[in-house]
Amino acid sequence: MMLRKIDHNKMGRSNLGWLRSLFHFSFAEYYNPENINFGVLRVINDDLIAPHTGFDTHPHRDMEIISYVVEGDLTHGDSMGNKQTVTRGHVQYMSAGTGVLHSEHNHGDEMLRILQIWIFPDKKGYTPNYGDFRFNWEDRHNKWLHMVSGKDGDATVKINQDVNFFSLELDKDKEINFPVANGRQAYLVQIEGTSDINEISLDARDGLEIIEEDIQIKAKETSHILVIEMAKE
Repeated sequence: MMLRKIDHNKMGRSNLGWLRSLFHFSFAEYYNPENINFGVLRVINDDLIAPHTGFDTHPHRDMEIISYVVEGDLTHGDSMGNKQTVTRGHVQYMSAGTGVLHSEHNHGDEMLRILQIWIFPDKKGYTPNYGDFRFNWEDRHNKWLHMVSGKDGDATVKINQDVNFFSLELDKDKEINFPVANGRQAYLVQIEGTSDINEISLDARDGLEIIEEDIQIKAKETSHILVIEMAKE
């Protein structure tokens, strides 16, 4: 059983002008050999993308890539012919598999904030795949919304790994629990607001590693939270 807070002030960071990022794990110019991954979770980048900018076409392979939109509009294009725009609370996912080219842009007039998340697949060589889902915001109000699961799971979005994504908007002073069973671990992102979790105080953009321990969350102010649950490494 273990809880470990990841203070966002101590995370890797990058500022390219059009793109400002916090790196929960080693990425790009931020390299930390002690912080490469957490189980099958390889990347969480908390990205702020300026209006009318974005990531031009670039390749990926053998990675499950999930983008969770916090605010603004995210437009995806890829070599499979997909072009879609998603907004706050929506999920876009791509199995890069044997290789795919894609782009991600903010064509809007407002700042775009996304969590870009990479998960190791359960094997290499999948046929590339893309999808998105426009979840109803209310479906996570004071309750867990199960957004992503493995192929045997029951979430709307299914990826090639035994992993579960849950989102939550918890009103100020409300409490909710989240169980993390034996042989399982989870990574929590305090996306917006502040909370106390098993007496650990989290501010906006902080992370929390959870191993085989149930957590009790109390919102100190309205809290928007993402939990990624998976097998213990």
